[in-house]
Amino acid sequence: MTISAFAAGTYRFDRQSASLVSMKNQLDGLAQQLSTGRTAETYGGLGVARTTSLSAHAAISAQDGYLAAISSAETRVKLTSASLTQLKSLSDSTRSNLSGNIASRNEMLPATTVQLAANNLAAAVDALNQQAGGVYVFSGRATETEPVVSQDAIMNGVPAAGLDGLKALIAEQKKADLGPAGNGRLIQGTGTLTVSLSEDPNPEARANFGFTLMGASSSNSAALGANFTAGAKPDVTLNFAQQPADGAQVRVVVQLADGSQKTLDLTARAGEAGNAAGAFAIGSTPAESAANLKRALGGADIASVQSANPPGVTAAFANGQAASTSFTVGTGVTAGDAITLKLGLHDGTTRTITLTAAQAADPTSATTFAIGATPEETTANLSRTLQNALTTAAGTELSASSTARASLNFFEGSPVAGLSPRRVAADGNGYAETASAKTVIWYKGDTAADPRATATVQAGTSRTVEIGAQANEEAIRRTLAGIAAIAAESFTTGTGTVDTARFEAVSTRAAGLLTAGEDQQSLEQLGTDFGLAASSMANAKSVANTTKATLEASLDGVDTVSTEEVAAKLLSLQTQLQASYKVTSILSEMSLVNYLR
Repeated sequence: MTISAFAAGTYRFDRQSASLVSMKNQLDGLAQQLSTGRTAETYGGLGVARTTSLSAHAAISAQDGYLAAISSAETRVKLTSASLTQLKSLSDSTRSNLSGNIASRNEMLPATTVQLAANNLAAAVDALNQQAGGVYVFSGRATETEPVVSQDAIMNGVPAAGLDGLKALIAEQKKADLGPAGNGRLIQGTGTLTVSLSEDPNPEARANFGFTLMGASSSNSAALGANFTAGAKPDVTLNFAQQPADGAQVRVVVQLADGSQKTLDLTARAGEAGNAAGAFAIGSTPAESAANLKRALGGADIASVQSANPPGVTAAFANGQAASTSFTVGTGVTAGDAITLKLGLHDGTTRTITLTAAQAADPTSATTFAIGATPEETTANLSRTLQNALTTAAGTELSASSTARASLNFFEGSPVAGLSPRRVAADGNGYAETASAKTVIWYKGDTAADPRATATVQAGTSRTVEIGAQANEEAIRRTLAGIAAIAAESFTTGTGTVDTARFEAVSTRAAGLLTAGEDQQSLEQLGTDFGLAASSMANAKSVANTTKATLEASLDGVDTVSTEEVAAKLLSLQTQLQASYKVTSILSEMSLVNYLR
């Protein structure tokens, strides 16, 4: 242990030195605070307040993160909303033009309408291929993939790759619907005094193509008898070539009560997951899996099935009965007597044909038949007029139905294995059960069941906003199908004549696709989803800013100092220090001699 030397009078000088050093340190600290505005340069320098500071800074950093995420997402939501607004405008423009042209019956307008629809389809494709910050907003999670192929690929396919477009599918559908006689696949027969009609004898063809017979009547049953026999539904058996794997998808088209069809996509699932909506259970054998698939359809009437191979789903149609009707001509037919035939189409619409007897009639007439000199002659005239009427109806209403159905089928096509657009089978009596690899898939993005959940924003500690979108959502598909159905058609014959009747029929169905039904998703609903998302993010942004401001205010006096207060302390300390230096200087010069003087 070392004992420092001690001299009398040194204690006072040591204390003065320590005091001066302390005041100098305080002076340096205040000068640092004044220049930086911070209480200390380290959390340790805050003393007991460091816990408060650390906690507040962590919370502020979190709010900054939320604000940054919201700011980025706001741009995406605005662009998505703008694209949906554009789609709605294009849909309204097309529908309005169709309605106006039908009312005006101007033969020059169909060509203009087709061109407008083609332009609107191109604009719709551009709207769906928008990017926000390098992200394709309508691709779901596949943000680096452009969601929609070009308008030309949609219409004409990609010949170099052997892929067909919408126009090829429409031509294929029309051929299958019209049948070899061009009368909607009906079989017409003429006896001595009887004209008969029956549906296609193939049950699968009846379920998908041509006209269905729904009823017949006569205004004078004594002279013109009308007999109708309703058909019976066939039995349909489903089979799998191989056991479906978990996640395999199967497309089933079912008949609705009004005669239209609805597409259902079901997923094979193992265990209890197979009992969920939109799924069917994988059984212990392919036959059991097929039975589970049929059970999942809830007894719906099956029109067609499709899948990849494997699992190779098939549907066997058996039994059933084709509907038929007959008209019997007797004596006493007079001018004005009429027969009525009601036909159904596979889009849920109906067509009524009325044929009226007259003393004379044009042989090409589709509405009037001549009363002959004998019942046999009248029967022949009735048969010819009925044939004309069926051909005319097939070339207008049925052809228009084919266009709309093919367009809707095309846009239901998916990049998922087995869910490409359904194609007519090689024999023309149904749809191919193995998904075609020779059709353009118009949508290339994600296929999540919940499009909104494909992109989320963490807008708060427990607040998540869903902002994802996919171009294959129902409302968008139907909009594209309605516009494309017009754009793909030509209503001018080779001789330059405009087929106004077919134009009106196609326009009516296209307008139907552009108008959402009660149980169908609409573009307005999609717009509402993103409007709510924008509102939720705006609210979250306000909360985050308020929270951040409150936390920053709580750090006043902890992390930061008042410059006015520090300046006052600094001035006071400088005065004290100067005084201390002066006194110390004076004392250091004092001696006994100076004191005695």
